[in-house]
Amino acid sequence: MKKLFLGLVLFLAGITAMAQNSLSGKVVDAQSGDALIGASVWTENLGKGTVTDEKGNFTLAKLPAGGLELRVSYLGFETFRKVITIPTTENLEIALVGKEFLTEEFIVSSTRASEHTPTTFTNVDKSEIAKRNLGQDIPILLNFTPSVVSYSDAGAGVGYTGMRIRGSDQTRINATVNGIPMNDAESHGVFWVNMPDFASSVDNVQIQRGVGTSTNGAATFGASLNFQTDTHQDDPYAQIDNSFGSFNTWRHTVKAGTGLLNDHFAVDARLSKITSDGYVDRAFSDLSSWFVSGGYYGEKSVIKLIAFSGKEQTYQSWWGLPESKLEDDRTWNYYTYDNETDNYQQDHYQMIYTGKVGTNWKTNLALHYTYGRGYYEQYREDDDFANYGLPPVEIGDEVIESTDIIRRRWLDNDFYGFVGSVNYVSDNGMLDFVLGGGANRYDGDHFGEIIWARVAGDTDIRDRYYDNNAVKDDRNIYAKATYEAKPGLNLFGDLQVRGIDYSFAGVNDDGRIVDGQESYTFFNPKFGLSYEKGNQTWYASYAVANREPTRSDFTDNPITEVPRPERLNNIEAGIRAKAGRFRYNANFYYMDYTDQLILTGQINDVGAYIRENVASSYRAGIELDGTFQLSPAWTFGGNIALSQNKIKEFTEYVDDYSGEDFRQESFTYTDTDIAFSPNVVGSAIVEWKPVKRLSINWMSKYVGQQFLDNTANDGRALDAFFTNDLRISYSAQPRFFKGLELNLLINNFFNEMYEPNGYTFSYFVPGEGNAGKDLVTENYYYPQAGTNFLLGLSLKF
Repeated sequence: MKKLFLGLVLFLAGITAMAQNSLSGKVVDAQSGDALIGASVWTENLGKGTVTDEKGNFTLAKLPAGGLELRVSYLGFETFRKVITIPTTENLEIALVGKEFLTEEFIVSSTRASEHTPTTFTNVDKSEIAKRNLGQDIPILLNFTPSVVSYSDAGAGVGYTGMRIRGSDQTRINATVNGIPMNDAESHGVFWVNMPDFASSVDNVQIQRGVGTSTNGAATFGASLNFQTDTHQDDPYAQIDNSFGSFNTWRHTVKAGTGLLNDHFAVDARLSKITSDGYVDRAFSDLSSWFVSGGYYGEKSVIKLIAFSGKEQTYQSWWGLPESKLEDDRTWNYYTYDNETDNYQQDHYQMIYTGKVGTNWKTNLALHYTYGRGYYEQYREDDDFANYGLPPVEIGDEVIESTDIIRRRWLDNDFYGFVGSVNYVSDNGMLDFVLGGGANRYDGDHFGEIIWARVAGDTDIRDRYYDNNAVKDDRNIYAKATYEAKPGLNLFGDLQVRGIDYSFAGVNDDGRIVDGQESYTFFNPKFGLSYEKGNQTWYASYAVANREPTRSDFTDNPITEVPRPERLNNIEAGIRAKAGRFRYNANFYYMDYTDQLILTGQINDVGAYIRENVASSYRAGIELDGTFQLSPAWTFGGNIALSQNKIKEFTEYVDDYSGEDFRQESFTYTDTDIAFSPNVVGSAIVEWKPVKRLSINWMSKYVGQQFLDNTANDGRALDAFFTNDLRISYSAQPRFFKGLELNLLINNFFNEMYEPNGYTFSYFVPGEGNAGKDLVTENYYYPQAGTNFLLGLSLKF
């Protein structure tokens, strides 16, 4: 008993001694003396560590007595190593020396706005993305940024998702990755489902609202998203992220990197798998992706090779939910065929070079290639042979004109080209000049196959019932300059010329021959100024953007009546400010459209609905956002956008089936709201850190009423909604792990029943109303899940 007691005393004494030993310090830039936030502090022999706080400070607690092998690293700086004897009363100040090589920060510098740029933008860094990322798509992760409304077809944030910024939909939001365009050349959209878990390979993203700066790709027409992929790390690492949640949602991600090899080389890789049953019946998602990058980092140049791919299979839920089922059957799905799926894979390859030429010049060049292919499969009951260019089938005396079929509609496309720029900065730093541009080609095949028919007739498996090809060449050149006219006053100019040649030929999916060619030349000037005084930056700008019609605008309209290009004149003015623990942005915008394209109900000669130009429309609003750190434990943040979004005059066409012959009635409206453009969008985030490693966040989102069409009819609208999410994050640094993070996200905490997206159509039928007919309106909605959760565990090695 004496020995046992003595041993227990010695053990407790050892634990007590360990608990009493700690090491504190501060990490700074040796040249400037500025604190380095987020520097990695690691003990080689103990396998534990931490990162520096917002003042560059760190503390390592519960250290055993003896020698401590300390390693401190930060991107772009030499790694610091030192053996320290514990216990010690020394309070270290570690000054890291910058490395003599370029970093990835120059890769997208020509497309990014800076604090001097007179435009409206929001930056979201890797740490913010990581806190929210449990496998959801990009639009869901950016949901709490200013003026954003996001939605999900399957209702759970995985699969087909989308977003609008200031009411501008995905086709008007320009997306680039490392300066390389991501928007589909024909539809102008970005299909985030083809980039599953891409957020896990993103270092930061800048959201520009309005026209923004010139970009290397399709013209921005409302907003832009500029992604920079992961930068290299100095030290080797590995990371495993796993999460699961409601609707059988699972995410598995593995990341690893070599660190900097021989002071010049680094390789990073990621592999991801995401599955979900979806909130809507049968709306499952089966997604996989990978990402690999390798780089050479020299004193005057960086060369990076990047490849990433996404493969998806999703069960269709794009029909939506009819209004009649909104109250008691919110998960209803129109589709029942077991393979009513979308299947697509997209591979991206990028080679990026950036370098210094002398002391004043930098260059940036990127070559890229994207290969996309896939189809969606459909079961069609009792479909006419004539729809597929096939004759009726005669069996004996019976003539069969329709049958059940299964078809696949394919896309097979290549997109390739280059983007580049040269950047000159004067010796005194007063002039920053960029000359850049790019040339890209899209070559896409569109075709449909019959893979099964109940009555086959004169068909073979995979008969192509339509087949056409499109080629689009897109070129642009721009000159962008910022000049400091006097201390604090910066003048900005950005001139872009963009040329487009688009041709298409073959049989369309509705059986028509569509052969055509169009060319455009657009001049997109931008001017502005910014004034910096203390911690405030005031700015104002005027910008012009032009945008060509989409593929369907060409193919669905008669070639002789192709819609005119859209034009946007954009005014932005605002202030960015810091005052102690308070940061805020406030801005006013006015977006004046000429010839904006909208759906009016007008149909073409085969009954397809087409978009038409409306002469004049506008968006005007005020956006406010900010954060306030009340104390080390409490931080408050939020944003609100108040706007008016109007079409001055347009004509609606309504199908009329009330008589013997089909026709359309027309109605003219003035000063109506633009569809899907709420007058109020706001969010708020409250963060509480009761202890050092525990963070509790309450996140609220309000979106005002949205109209489903442009008639401002309350009977064709999405109700306003207010959602609340709870996120609990806990981090630890157990022995032999660089970090452990546990995240619990409870979405829609109060079980709000809401729909952020939908569509509508109306028609006349025989009835007792005026002129013996009644108007029928059918609304369809995309309901989002009620209360649901995601739980994630991240291990860093």
